[in-house]
Amino acid sequence: MRKSHGSTKKKKFWRKAISDPVLFAKEFLEIEPHPGQIKWLSDSTKPENALHTGNRWGKSLVQAIKILHRCIFKIRNLKYDNADKYEAVNASITQDQAKIIFSNVIRLIKGKPLFEILVKDVKFTPFPHIILRNGAVFWARSTQRRGEYLLGHDYDYFNFDEVAFEPHPEYVVNQVIMMRLADRAGMLDYTSTPKGKNWFYRKCGELQRNPKIGYVQNGDSRENPHISQEYLERKLKTLSPSKIEQNIKGLFIDDACQMIKEEYIRNAMTASTGLSKPAPGHRYCHGWDLARKRTFTVGITLDITQKPYQVVAFERFQREWKDVYSAIRRRHKEYGGEVIIDSTGLGDVVLAELSDIKPQGFNFGERGGKAKSELIANLEQMHALGNIAYPYVEQIEEDGELWTLQDELRNFYWDKNQECDAVMALALALWLVREGEKSPLILLPRVEKI
Repeated sequence: MRKSHGSTKKKKFWRKAISDPVLFAKEFLEIEPHPGQIKWLSDSTKPENALHTGNRWGKSLVQAIKILHRCIFKIRNLKYDNADKYEAVNASITQDQAKIIFSNVIRLIKGKPLFEILVKDVKFTPFPHIILRNGAVFWARSTQRRGEYLLGHDYDYFNFDEVAFEPHPEYVVNQVIMMRLADRAGMLDYTSTPKGKNWFYRKCGELQRNPKIGYVQNGDSRENPHISQEYLERKLKTLSPSKIEQNIKGLFIDDACQMIKEEYIRNAMTASTGLSKPAPGHRYCHGWDLARKRTFTVGITLDITQKPYQVVAFERFQREWKDVYSAIRRRHKEYGGEVIIDSTGLGDVVLAELSDIKPQGFNFGERGGKAKSELIANLEQMHALGNIAYPYVEQIEEDGELWTLQDELRNFYWDKNQECDAVMALALALWLVREGEKSPLILLPRVEKI
């Protein structure tokens, strides 16, 4: 029997669609991607790709198209074609968020006989996943518990959705996801609406600087012709300029709720001379924030000889009280200068124990919490004036997670600062500077022993 012209044409399209996800969307899914989506489907072919968009740009739909295309044709490096399975995953901060793109994939399949016949099974427990007859599996998983639910699988394709809202992105990406992709040289996409200039912002900058391994694309909500124009006009009139930049234009802006702006952090790092030993004739002061149950004791020493005041010594640990007292005494003996200690909840006990070095106490709860507000306001002002400098400081914690002083500063908010121990230690040290400027004799030069 002679094949119909339509059938021959369809097969030709099918072969071409292997390397053309835009054609795949148009001819087989009957979807017309808008120009921004076409560009993303065509160009996001690097090992790591990042898409930052405004709300309702259509990233969930375009990622559903990309995932379905990759699963049906099992898109990956040919040298891994003999691997047992092909696995793709959409992961996000919660299981509900991860299911958004998963549900979009289901909708793309439903009602299309060609695709329904390719689906072997759809399961929703213990994690939602679609099993295709070609052996490919598509999962929806949460990144909660720092990526614990991603372990035990190797992936050919990984989409990290709403990565800007992930509380531990660096750990999840470097310690979990990259290890899951390594065996098959899999592709990693980051897709998100921006949330300030956080880790996602820095990752996009890193990928832009290295185009051999990364591709970055911005998406403005107005690119999507299917959004109600009335909706857009209303948003453009009612949102603040910064929210328009972030929520409509999909651009990275300083988080309005973030206390220490990104530019202040960059300036402080640029001005830093690094950690250093005490120098003759220099003046120093020390701020110590004490641990509360699961938090850390942190001590920061400032060289206040001249502006900008330099962070020259740093400690962050969880130890017994006797070790805390020893560390405070040791630092004071090495550098000299005034010491201020967080005395909230401990009060006279700590001050009495350290009476030999005559520390000042600072109670965050005094005057109905006003004392803490003044402390934080002074920290912000010192940054804004360019009066503080600090180097990049990092620690690998017992669970393998990377902690940095800079990330703690970025995640410091008026209403969320209970576990920002290093920031509070810095704020305490700077409070001594403020008090010293009022009464200059309070901060004496370090006396060298002869």
